Amino acid sequence: MNGQPTVGERLVIGNPGEDIFAFAAELYPICRSITGHGVRKTLRAIRSHVDLEVHEVPTGTEVFDWVVPREWNVRDAYIRDQRGREIVNLAGSNLHVMSYSVPVHRWISLAELKQHVYTLPDQPDLIPYRTSYYAENWAFCMPHRLLESLADERYEVLIDADLSDGSLSYGEYLHKGESEDEFLLSAHICHPSLANDNCSGVALLTHLAKRMAEVKTRYSYRFLFAPGTIGAITWLARNEESVKRIKHGLVVSMVGDGGGPTYKKSRRGDAKIDRILAHGLRHCGLKPTILDFSPYGYDERQYCSPGFNLPVGLFQRSQFGQIPEYHTSADNLEFIAPDHLALSYRLIAEAIDVVENDGIYRNVVARCEPQLGRRGLYGAIGGDKGTADANMAMLWVLNLSDGRHSLLDIAERADLPFSLVRRTAQILRDHGLLSVCDIGAEGAR
Repeated sequence: MNGQPTVGERLVIGNPGEDIFAFAAELYPICRSITGHGVRKTLRAIRSHVDLEVHEVPTGTEVFDWVVPREWNVRDAYIRDQRGREIVNLAGSNLHVMSYSVPVHRWISLAELKQHVYTLPDQPDLIPYRTSYYAENWAFCMPHRLLESLADERYEVLIDADLSDGSLSYGEYLHKGESEDEFLLSAHICHPSLANDNCSGVALLTHLAKRMAEVKTRYSYRFLFAPGTIGAITWLARNEESVKRIKHGLVVSMVGDGGGPTYKKSRRGDAKIDRILAHGLRHCGLKPTILDFSPYGYDERQYCSPGFNLPVGLFQRSQFGQIPEYHTSADNLEFIAPDHLALSYRLIAEAIDVVENDGIYRNVVARCEPQLGRRGLYGAIGGDKGTADANMAMLWVLNLSDGRHSLLDIAERADLPFSLVRRTAQILRDHGLLSVCDIGAEGAR
């Protein structure tokens, strides 16, 4: 803290929301699954922005209790009636084919077709998103209203797909800081045309990694783009020894809609990242939801499995599974917006700012309060919501800067934004009232 813009402030310069939305729109049409050409195409798109290292892990590789599955690629798919009219096809929406469907090409009755079609009767105009990664099956997905309209005749079904030995692909980018201690930022890249889940998360972390490359940091930042569940498990299996360097972590998904924000704590429940996100969201001006950990959700449940118990939480806007658009064709580009993406990005940047700038200080005038008036310190902080908060921040920082409390400790106890407490500490330090004990402290509690 030397009067220059902090890491968090430098990350949000410009208009990140528009850039993130544009990249999410580029990713949206790609047909992705947990393996295959769509995943590689997505990783190539990310690599056009950051120096991404792509890994290929062969089919059959044992990763703890799992095995890397066969690779799946689909070229074409359709349902046609007896007149040759296409009812649904892959070109219309890649949600029309259940992910990992085995190849099929034959004529079947309407009754048999219905055994291989998923719909949403309660949302009759939407296409559901369905997968069958580890059980061989085939199916189509379509609006329930469309299925109800089909005549009782025979239909030609085609799924032109391969399910064969190949590899699982994932990418990672490491921004090296002054320390080898790491902040893990993870996004799943297996979902097809679902804009919020998770084109938004992939696009946001790509933009963050691109901006991070221009900034000097104390911590190192590892960005991981991997298929959900099996990708995270594979990465953990291949990095079992090095994960001990992870001191903070966030899984990022569903960050483009206007809900929330939502934060799900790590398994530890009191990790520093849990404190940082809970504190930051409390001062974000919205109505956040803070959830305790549960072993259901996204890849945080792999990072937080008992054999690792990493300090990794989940950041979202709306909570997964709690909105009608979730895993349906309504999760499209109209459902996300640059403004929502920009706010999500800012909240994550603010969390990084706390990680980078937290520290422990000592009040050099520890016996009673120093005389602030003659130093011109009352009202010295401009641009805050009120002089009262600025003055209270000074009193709190001076009182709790005893060599034991970090700035985050002080911000939490004073119920003031960390950014205000950080700027206040800088001003007091510039006036010779604080000395540094430990920059980058993990906190005293």
